Amino acid sequence: MGVLKYTKGLADKINGARLRSLFKKKDAQLDPMQNYLTVGEYHVDGEQGTPNDQPYTLTVYQDEEKILHQALSLESTDKLEPEYVRRFSPELQRYRAFVNRKTGRRYVVEEYLDRFVERVKGHIRTGKNSVNVSVITDTHYKDRNSMDFYGWNGLTHVNEFSYLDDSGLLSLKVHLGDWIDGSDTGFLGESELTKLRDSFVSDKVPYMLIKGNHDENDKFDEHHDLSASFPENEFEGIMWPALYKQKGVHYISRQHGVCYYDVDDLRFISVNTSDLPYYLDAQGRKKYDVKLTLAVREDQIEEIIEILEQSSNKQIIFMSHANPINRKGSNALKYNGRSLHELLVAFNQGEKGQMHSSHGIPPEFRLANDFDFTNVKNARIIAYFCGHRHNEDQYRINGIQYILFNCSALMGPNHALTTKYNKNWKRQIDHQTEFAGYIVNIDIQRHYIQAFGYGAASKRRIFYI
Repeated sequence: MGVLKYTKGLADKINGARLRSLFKKKDAQLDPMQNYLTVGEYHVDGEQGTPNDQPYTLTVYQDEEKILHQALSLESTDKLEPEYVRRFSPELQRYRAFVNRKTGRRYVVEEYLDRFVERVKGHIRTGKNSVNVSVITDTHYKDRNSMDFYGWNGLTHVNEFSYLDDSGLLSLKVHLGDWIDGSDTGFLGESELTKLRDSFVSDKVPYMLIKGNHDENDKFDEHHDLSASFPENEFEGIMWPALYKQKGVHYISRQHGVCYYDVDDLRFISVNTSDLPYYLDAQGRKKYDVKLTLAVREDQIEEIIEILEQSSNKQIIFMSHANPINRKGSNALKYNGRSLHELLVAFNQGEKGQMHSSHGIPPEFRLANDFDFTNVKNARIIAYFCGHRHNEDQYRINGIQYILFNCSALMGPNHALTTKYNKNWKRQIDHQTEFAGYIVNIDIQRHYIQAFGYGAASKRRIFYI
């Protein structure tokens, strides 16, 4: 029996030595505990990068498939279950980051976000009309354990983004859409949206849940040439009840995803740029592919007008998934993007008039809205926040700052869909470039917006308003 134990221990040591040699070749060490590749128990503390530099017991063990695992337990605890766990990845030839078994968040990310919050605090004014909003977009959650592209990491990013709720800085949190990639079956897509919603909603910070063009699961339908995998209003039924039930969120109806939230003299208005009719052909396929067709329609425009007509003494920021116009001022939606921008300009100029559609627009997307902003006093639309482009960008047109935020979804450099902006970040899983998110400070008194990014995002961008 003693010989067997000795042989097993020797095998573990040999296996550990082999893995350590691979580590040195790949220079893949993210923390000193990556070196612990031999089965056993070890004392670790701040020198090894433990959570809050506290003393822990590190247990290294193998599962039935001979994959190494690590578990961290506080030395001072009587609990049998470890607090943090992680698994060796044969694909990466290293351990993944430690995950808290209770929260599902990585402690290295929490510590990084703590430092990020302190950095933000050093640049902002506290007090009235200095408002902080956390922003995340394009998480593209899908059912795949991908190490360099869309996958389970989308849910992780939302979960870790919600850690900012505890910072005490935020007046509002926003997801700008493309919660899911929309490439899984309808059943999985529904489950993914539910998990994301539950991870995002907060009882500490008001929130806005904006729809993206991937959130109707049409990507799956495209790839498989099948009938619609989502029934009508699937996203709306999962997400919007949680949005509209909030005490401080105001709306005209609950039908279109339009709502507004006021903080001091600021008003935030959400817009749905995936506003399409749900028409099916004889084979059950959609007439309008939501992934490919961006639009706003007449009923939604009517609600926006009604909100704007009641917006005296407000500085206003619009938010949607897609940008309605591009930096040349041209329509960036399939239908009515330029018309929406012209409505916002008319508001800033205090005009009265009627919207109409160009010749050849399908009946479903024609506009015939009357507006009268002549009685609105001391109000202005100052900015428009959006995602969708997997890029950071900014342009000011007719006095409105259009600000685009980078995608949180992991986009490795070796994928055709990865944008040039994200290729330049050389994004890698478990590194600080894996994710992206923002805290945006709007300071009306100082007349500027500051967008502070973490992860694959600019550290600080300043826009004058």
